[in-house]
Amino acid sequence: MTTQTPATARRDKNPGVESTPLFPDAAPHDPAAAHVRSASIEVDAAASGERIEPIWASLGYDEINWTYTTTGRQLLDTIASTTHTPFHVRPHYVFVSGTGFGLPHQGSGNVYHERDGVPFYDFTIVDQAYDAIVGAGHHVLVELGFTPRDLVPERAYEEYPLVDSPTVYSAYEAGHWSFPPKDYARWGALVATLAQHCLERYGEEEVSGWLWELWNEPDIYYWRGTREEFNALYDTTARAVRSVLPNASVGGPTVTGGPNGVGFLRQFLQHVADNGLPLDFVSFHTKGSRFVPWRTYGPIGSEAPQKQSPQTTKMLYEIRTLLRVMAEFPQFADLPAIVDECDAGVPAHWGVYDNSNFRFQNTEYYPVFQANLMKKILDLNALEKAQVREATTWSFYFEGERTFEGTRSFITANGVEKPLLNAYRMFGRLGTTRLPAVSDSTWSVSELDAIVPELPPEEVDALATRSDDGEIAILVYRRTDDQYSTDDVPAEVAVKVRGLESGPYVVEHYRIDERHSNAHTVWTELGRPWHPTAHEIDLMHRRMGLEEFEPRRQIDASAGVCDIRLSLPLQSVSLLVIRRSVAR
Repeated sequence: MTTQTPATARRDKNPGVESTPLFPDAAPHDPAAAHVRSASIEVDAAASGERIEPIWASLGYDEINWTYTTTGRQLLDTIASTTHTPFHVRPHYVFVSGTGFGLPHQGSGNVYHERDGVPFYDFTIVDQAYDAIVGAGHHVLVELGFTPRDLVPERAYEEYPLVDSPTVYSAYEAGHWSFPPKDYARWGALVATLAQHCLERYGEEEVSGWLWELWNEPDIYYWRGTREEFNALYDTTARAVRSVLPNASVGGPTVTGGPNGVGFLRQFLQHVADNGLPLDFVSFHTKGSRFVPWRTYGPIGSEAPQKQSPQTTKMLYEIRTLLRVMAEFPQFADLPAIVDECDAGVPAHWGVYDNSNFRFQNTEYYPVFQANLMKKILDLNALEKAQVREATTWSFYFEGERTFEGTRSFITANGVEKPLLNAYRMFGRLGTTRLPAVSDSTWSVSELDAIVPELPPEEVDALATRSDDGEIAILVYRRTDDQYSTDDVPAEVAVKVRGLESGPYVVEHYRIDERHSNAHTVWTELGRPWHPTAHEIDLMHRRMGLEEFEPRRQIDASAGVCDIRLSLPLQSVSLLVIRRSVAR
């Protein structure tokens, strides 16, 4: 195997995210990092608490044409079954021209066309995609992008010529869709026509729960125009949506989390403020890593030249920075922040055969990472003026991948669910009120400035909630950002729940770790077959759901206190559900 030089690795860097200068591209491996071997957590079940936003109830993906496949529809139904809260679902490429043939990181809604210079519209693909989303009980986050082929400006052909290649369809697919439309009036009519079509097809009650958003990441290569051109397109877009749906939620600008995104957001908000434009939410993105090189091009199964991992602190730092930009504008500080790409790595369609560091997307690491990320974002909400309303996982599924390809997805080949999906099953069991939960072995988001850019220490932490019926649900996890860190010794964790009404309770205990709720471990023990037999698929299916760690047990809380002891291996999360025992 030829080892890449640093210069070669730099040229092969993933361009799909802008880095924040404080942070490296990804977290390095630290074999000498200290471990947590014991921890204490106290939960106050009697506290009045605060309403908890289900910030995890949102997903997105590039491949709009896989929304309505048999697998796509089944997955949307499965996700709906995990929660009582409808998800916002955000597919890319609704206005991109094409045949509707789905490919990784591509797609086409193919709505806009011209015949003899006269526009007409085809909603064949969009209807199938939105029908699948709405039919599963979710709501659409309508990402209005990108430029249809018949609206590509002439300058695109001069500024972005096609280099002939058999692996590129045309200059349009290569990037002409990212140029501003040549006719903003026709773009506005396209947006208004889509809004009218959706109103007529799904009804006002359903469409009122949708979000309408312009473009995606205009501060990088998704937008090959100026900031001023984008601002003008937002003017046109917001007015077009509101002309049909006067109460629609419109927003943007969906920037990345780096310095360009910060500057872009600030000037966008200033433009909206100066011109009195509609704005009902503010959207932006964050990514926790970009591995270098982004593709190793080595033999199948070879290890990446560097052991790298996602960075929670980078994501939290970028979210906090953009929330504070919102807070600079008093009229926008109380708007919901939609982090509609909030992911540990990038890109979604890369896997272990591109760079072995993407292995974390197959394993117990990822659901535990998500549990901590959601908890820490809620902690940020408690400190910052502007608030995150949704933190979208850019995860769905990929047609044609090998078993446990390592893409950022909920399922892999043959309908095998990945451990990630079980995190969302846990989230779905959480209640509506957040309760105080104090750990003696964690770090606080208030310490963020003191930690960055170093890796935060290994931690044991918890997120506790209460349902309207009094049920207590507690996520307790042990983790570190370093996916290569291992420890043969579990952490002994004492969980004390105070403030319970006196009486008997039943405790349910669910677990995600290497041995529980983890079809990937089964696949590994089977020898990592790319094309498993029917029997091997059945073995994985049996272990892919959320599993109880131990039989349900009854406890006595006659003194209003419940004590539970856990042994947590590194990279694990337990869900404890405590409810009053009903006499029979």
